[in-house]
Amino acid sequence: MQTWWPQILAFIRTGITNAGSEGTNRVIKTVAHDAYGFRNPVNQRLRTRCATTRRTRGHLNPR
Repeated sequence: MQTWWPQILAFIRTGITNAGSEGTNRVIKTVAHDAYGFRNPVNQRLRTRCATTRRTRGHLNPR
């Protein structure tokens, strides 16, 4: 716990975490793993971008 105390204290003071970015990174890695072997890198990037948009991740559109 001593190792992580500065990060824990920062969360207690601000209430801010990096959970959102960690979740997005996990989705990107999963999609990249699924798309491994695609011959076209542009398609692989588009697939990753589509998977990380809010609409495809289950968030409601506020419109």
